[in-house]
Amino acid sequence: MQLSEKKIDAINVSLAEKSPEEIIKWALDQHRKTVVSTSFGYNSAVTLHMVTRLQADIPVIWVDSGYNVKDAYLVAEKLISDLDLNIHIYNPLMSVSRREALFGSTCAIPDDPGFEQFKSQVKLEPFQRALRELDPDIWISGIRKEETNYRKNLDIVSRDRRGIIKVSPLFNWTESDMEIYMRKFDLPSCDHYFDPTKIDERAECGLHSSQFEQGGGI
Repeated sequence: MQLSEKKIDAINVSLAEKSPEEIIKWALDQHRKTVVSTSFGYNSAVTLHMVTRLQADIPVIWVDSGYNVKDAYLVAEKLISDLDLNIHIYNPLMSVSRREALFGSTCAIPDDPGFEQFKSQVKLEPFQRALRELDPDIWISGIRKEETNYRKNLDIVSRDRRGIIKVSPLFNWTESDMEIYMRKFDLPSCDHYFDPTKIDERAECGLHSSQFEQGGGI
């Protein structure tokens, strides 16, 4: 989907005061191949609920690293069922059991020399495989600017090196906004989500960082 940086800037101005639902509708109204991604982590249900109310059959990408805790899998299955998600699950090419047999640990640690390779294998490669196979023009994400320092520098709409337009309808929402929506629609939340590719909850795993960026990033 070809949009100039000037056009993207103008779109961001026009969407700045819009509600998340209006932003999602703008994305869907482009009539391009569109996907939504999810981790099934804490409050992930908000994005999925909003998007599927407007397009029930939108493809949903879930990279299941194999390291999720029980709570995450139970919430994932409930949302897949309750929202009748058109789910596309992508797993690492190497299973957790095989990795443990070969490397002797559950997952790499940030100061380990193999940590970047670990991130690539369990999160980035499966996600890139998903994008290659589904070949979207637009990617709807649930990221918010208050989540990390890095995300404060992004925007509602941006473009990556492949030309994919990324739309973040919840970009300006606060944690309080998220919790109010979750309560309003009685949505299940994963309270014990664990992402082995992040040093801490305010770190980036790589999906939304520079290796995918062009201009304003994704």
